[in-house]
Amino acid sequence: MMKFLFKNFKIFNGKEFIKEECLLTEEGKISRVGSALECEGAETIEGNGRLLTPGFIDLHAHFRDPGGEWNEDLQSGARAGAAGGFTTLVAMPNTKPAISEPALIEYVISHGAAARASRILPAGCVSKGRGGKEICEMEKMSEAGAVFFTDDGSPIATSHLMRLALLYTGKKLPRVMEHPEEISLFQGGQVHEGRVSAMSGLKGIPGASEEIDVARGIALVRDTGGRIHFTHLSSAGAVELIRNAKRAGLDVSCDTTFHHLTLNENAVIASGYNSRFKVNPPLRSANDQKALWEGLLDGTIDAIVTDHAPWHLDDKDEPFQEAPFGIASLECAVAVLLDYRARNYPEVPLELLFRKMTSSPAALLPEKWHGLGRIEEGAPADLTVVDEDRTRIVDCSAWKSKARCCPWEGTALTGWPVATFVGGERIWQDEEEL
Repeated sequence: MMKFLFKNFKIFNGKEFIKEECLLTEEGKISRVGSALECEGAETIEGNGRLLTPGFIDLHAHFRDPGGEWNEDLQSGARAGAAGGFTTLVAMPNTKPAISEPALIEYVISHGAAARASRILPAGCVSKGRGGKEICEMEKMSEAGAVFFTDDGSPIATSHLMRLALLYTGKKLPRVMEHPEEISLFQGGQVHEGRVSAMSGLKGIPGASEEIDVARGIALVRDTGGRIHFTHLSSAGAVELIRNAKRAGLDVSCDTTFHHLTLNENAVIASGYNSRFKVNPPLRSANDQKALWEGLLDGTIDAIVTDHAPWHLDDKDEPFQEAPFGIASLECAVAVLLDYRARNYPEVPLELLFRKMTSSPAALLPEKWHGLGRIEEGAPADLTVVDEDRTRIVDCSAWKSKARCCPWEGTALTGWPVATFVGGERIWQDEEEL
């Protein structure tokens, strides 16, 4: 296995930037971190002051495999993740068939590994076949490698089923991840219920749809002593509910997406209702967007995810109300966030955003994976090189992903990942670096 000597980098260790500028990897691990390091036989990578971070971790991505491989498969998804600076990706289980038994957990792991790119970890379903009736064999799925349990794409069907899942997983099995949505308020909805629905006449999805389900989950955590993770948060009310639950000492965590942090309902209007901006939960108001940034700053929001949702262009290139929900973003998400922060929230510390993409999501995975998301001697050599000054135009036609459209197509962004390493192996490098 190659040895790599990283020299003259600004190193973020998972918590903060450190004074050391050099790092050596050997045998898939970080062997030394220091200044003025030398190692005979190692390939030297010159940083010239660029950033070196732990590999980014995405707790929520869709790969459509098995059953929808023409949209994305596990290998194209793993390569797309690598090209976006992600070293670990959690695959959602709403495939066909749904990932609701140990053999399918093993399928996701083995097929993802075949790409020799980003590490793909599977989430398993809460209910068999995502049918919302019978709970899965969670312990066996955990033993096979599941890292979350979720019926994502839908909320857990009943409060009884959620309560059973929380009791069964407790503090030892992987966390329950909830897609917060009250279906009767969501049904038939297309956009946020607010300015965009009023202007378009499209049926709105109120923030209450998310908040009601978050309140249900919090109540059941209080009742069971279990733990729950709410994914792709979008509304100010949901942020406040989780803030209060954390203050009360409940074991509740949450994430939001790159697109909810950087876009709001006004982008849908400005696009002329382009289906590239159609996503569930919908892009909400500017006030909701501001509340998400506040939630990052005060620690309410634990992680930033992509919710990468790839669709074949024939499916996505439809009138807004007929197109499926979802934004594909793995290969540009980090650049989208870094560029937006520089333009709109320069006072937000870069360390904070990096924590939400490295050590903080790693802490929500099962204990086996807690070594990820940090740079220290003995940790896995999962690393991402970021060039804060690199400006590129988003070109979906050049993506590793099978998806070929996203809201940022043709947009010039500054601040890009330029190389990705997993287990001490270089799995992707920007062509401009060659």
